[in-house]
Amino acid sequence: MPLAQDFAQDHQGRRFADVMNDTRISFPAILTFFEDAARQQRLVDSELHHDRPALAGVVRELEHRQDVDQFFRTNDGHVTTRFRQAVGVVVRIIMESKGWRTTGRKGSLGVRAKVPSRTTTAGAYHNTGGLAVWFTRAERYELVAGSPFRSVEDRAAEIELTTGTMAFE
Repeated sequence: MPLAQDFAQDHQGRRFADVMNDTRISFPAILTFFEDAARQQRLVDSELHHDRPALAGVVRELEHRQDVDQFFRTNDGHVTTRFRQAVGVVVRIIMESKGWRTTGRKGSLGVRAKVPSRTTTAGAYHNTGGLAVWFTRAERYELVAGSPFRSVEDRAAEIELTTGTMAFE
């Protein structure tokens, strides 16, 4: 099923008709961006191999799109919030279709610039560091079937147990 149809039928996605119909940015074009199989694989790889939020796998490419960059530069953070939330729903739909589930935790994508609360200056809510310019946090996912890899903490505990060493904290 095309991603646009999945989004429209999703329990959260259908609540974003305002984003789908927004004339300031073409959300159908964003859905087309996410339909790409290589990008979807990068979402998975970001969680599986890099221990980063799935969105981290494509966020630089997404933000580098002229339409996306221009949308964030010319609208205040309160306007762009719904767009960022809708992107999160798209990522969830894709990840769930690939056997992943949400964890209820967020992972960092960037460090937000310090701006006074309720700032309405277009482009003011950008990041000053990290991976992304416009997105600060994104949902983390876990495989429903469980990770094929053991955590670093588990492996380190085993090493310490078998070698009789302890890491200093």
